Amino acid sequence: MINIVTIGGGTGSYTVLSGLKNLDNVSLSALVSMSDNGGSTGVLRDELGVLPPGDIRQCLVALSEHSEIVRKLINYRFSEGTLKGHSFGNIFLAALEKVTGDFAEGVLIASEILKVKGKVIPITKDKADLSILLSNDELIEGQVNITNTNIQELGFKKIFYKNNVQLNENAKNAKSYCEWFQGSNSGK
Repeated sequence: MINIVTIGGGTGSYTVLSGLKNLDNVSLSALVSMSDNGGSTGVLRDELGVLPPGDIRQCLVALSEHSEIVRKLINYRFSEGTLKGHSFGNIFLAALEKVTGDFAEGVLIASEILKVKGKVIPITKDKADLSILLSNDELIEGQVNITNTNIQELGFKKIFYKNNVQLNENAKNAKSYCEWFQGSNSGK
C-alpha cells in the first residue's frame, strides 16, 4: 500500500485527489488549509463563526465514491434568494460543525455519508486568519486580499497567521508520516 498525503486546498487539491482516487493500493490523506475567507466560505465564517468549509467540501467530493447525483448535490450552488452564492455542501458542513461542536468530527461524519476513499483532514481546528507583511511594511490580511496582491512584484518579509493556530493532531500524524518517509528515502 502506497501512502499519499496532499497538502493544500481549493481547485488544485480537488484535481489531484480526483486523479489519485482511482489508483489501486493507494491510501490517500488530504491535509486541507483552513484560511479561506472568500465567497460562501467567508460569509459562513463571519456569520456563523464556523471554520471554512469550501476547500474541505471540494476534497470530500473529489474522494467521494458516492453516486454522481450526491456529488452534484454537495457542489450545488444556490443562484437566488438569501442562499444565493452558497453551496449546499458548505451549509451542510457548517451545520455538522454546529451539531457536533467540532469541525473535524463533522468532516468525519460527512466522509462516512459521502463514502470518501481516504481521509480529509483540516490542518487546524482553530480560526486561521492569514496575513502577509510586504517588503514595503504594508500589512495585508485575509487569504482573498493576499491572493489579489501582486506579491511577486512587491516582495514580502513574512507570511503568518494573525492569531495562534495549533496543528490538528490528525494532521500532525499525517505530516509525521511524510517526514519519516522523506527521511527514509533521502538517499535514493
